[in-house]
Amino acid sequence: MANGSMNLPAGYGFRPPTPDDLDAVGGVLVADLREAAEESVLDADFIRQVWSRPDFDLAADAWVVTEGAGTIVAYGQVRSEEPDVVGSWGVVHPEHRGRGIGSSLLDRIEARADERLAGVPSPRFRHSINAGDRAAAALLRVRDLYPIRHYWHMRIDLTPPLEPGPSSEAIEIGGIEPGDDLRAIHAVLEDAFADDPGDHPGSFDRWIEEETASPSYDPTLWLVARDRGAAVGALAASAGDDGGWVDWLAVLASHRGRGIGATLLRRSFALFAARGVRRAMVSVDSENVTGATAVYERVGMRVVSGWDLWERLPADPR
Repeated sequence: MANGSMNLPAGYGFRPPTPDDLDAVGGVLVADLREAAEESVLDADFIRQVWSRPDFDLAADAWVVTEGAGTIVAYGQVRSEEPDVVGSWGVVHPEHRGRGIGSSLLDRIEARADERLAGVPSPRFRHSINAGDRAAAALLRVRDLYPIRHYWHMRIDLTPPLEPGPSSEAIEIGGIEPGDDLRAIHAVLEDAFADDPGDHPGSFDRWIEEETASPSYDPTLWLVARDRGAAVGALAASAGDDGGWVDWLAVLASHRGRGIGATLLRRSFALFAARGVRRAMVSVDSENVTGATAVYERVGMRVVSGWDLWERLPADPR
């Protein structure tokens, strides 16, 4: 249950965002990361991805806070991530912090999360914040949330031409045919992340609906690794205004330790560079059970920012 009154300080107001607000919301994200002295990896392109998801209701699941003549100074959102999990996130422009805006925004977020989780047997509420944001962490602690995962944003700068690197004689790596390969790729992801409590694609229908609905969906950037014709590894990637993203990388446990993940990444970087993309990024769990972080470091990616996932379990007091 949400705490507080959801009242904003005088001179500020809530409203649902519209597609025309995309750049303004992105500007708040960039200002937030700059204030934290971290590289900007999230901007309007990231927001566009969220707003394009089939299950996201822009009028009900997101809010902007405006001041004066309508300048956007904060943004928040809620999204159902799994049948029993609602995830959320919010940001306040650095110039408008310390006025209670973040608390009011979180009230609004929690109220919508309660609606989304109504009737769910074991509801879980999650909220993401920038790592090191002490004010946000304190706000979450008094609402009975606690940190469960720490994530990194990693990046590599790309200068063409890039060589894709050597390939294994036993493993074939190439592009995909969406009509033929998507189910096999999903099966690889499901198997590879079976023991990971934080990252997994979910049902095929939901996964493919989200992937294909994205404005940056481009299967020509996807790769699959095959051993004697069977898919054993996969990489899903996308490119937007802020660069290229490795959205999924997975190798079956039976085939790890053979350099397949690194080869997939190098092939992906070469594809990006050939299209004029100058940087590639990934968001990765710092404790990823598949060892992905070490693979990313091995191919030259570096940590540029971090964020934390907080959660409140149903047994905790509300």
